[in-house]
Amino acid sequence: ITVNNTDGTCTANITNNLSNRNKLINGAMQIAQRGTSFTTGDNAEHYVMDRWALYVQNSNSRFTVTQSEDAPDGFGRATKIDCTTADTSLASNEEVQFYQKVEGFNTQAFAKGTSAAKQYTLSFYVKTNKTGTYIVRLLGRDNTTSHVAASYTVSDTNWNRYTITFPADTTNGRSDNDDNGESLRVVWWLVAGSAVNSGSLQTTWANSSDTGAATGQVNFADSTSNDFFITGCQLEVG
Repeated sequence: ITVNNTDGTCTANITNNLSNRNKLINGAMQIAQRGTSFTTGDNAEHYVMDRWALYVQNSNSRFTVTQSEDAPDGFGRATKIDCTTADTSLASNEEVQFYQKVEGFNTQAFAKGTSAAKQYTLSFYVKTNKTGTYIVRLLGRDNTTSHVAASYTVSDTNWNRYTITFPADTTNGRSDNDDNGESLRVVWWLVAGSAVNSGSLQTTWANSSDTGAATGQVNFADSTSNDFFITGCQLEVG
């Protein structure tokens, strides 16, 4: 809406500002200041594309992570996770996660832990030849740690866009600190042993626990033929 002023100038009253909606940084996987190819070991957090990490815990599986030009229309880059050593028999405490840590400065608009709390909407593109059920998890890191999870189904080997809306967290005592520390971790599960792949999937906010954190997750590490591509990651308020 434009208002014409008496002095001949115009004032734009903008009420639908759409800038800075994405709370994730480098969601299009374009920036790779550390390099464009990484190999993983065990029990380590491997930083790959800027702001992104692959975490491997108690697993014999190994991966090569690269910045790839294989991307969906509208994107020029993706992160490719290639399973180079398979693990077909998972121990209970095995985990492989791809994630980004989000600072508290960037999560305040969710008003987590208040009566005015907002929903979280996560969207992303994935392509993988390992079809089945995958789990994404929001992990609150401040004050009383908390989590919520959701599933998405990969039914073909093409690029597909997935959109998941997580509920608001109105529970008092689970707010995010307004600082540059990690307040939220956005996790894409790839491997989940029975410690986290058990019980019912935790689809509402609750105090953090292993049970229900990744229930239903396929074992992406069951073959060295498996590749997982991801890009276009966006987390918005509402």
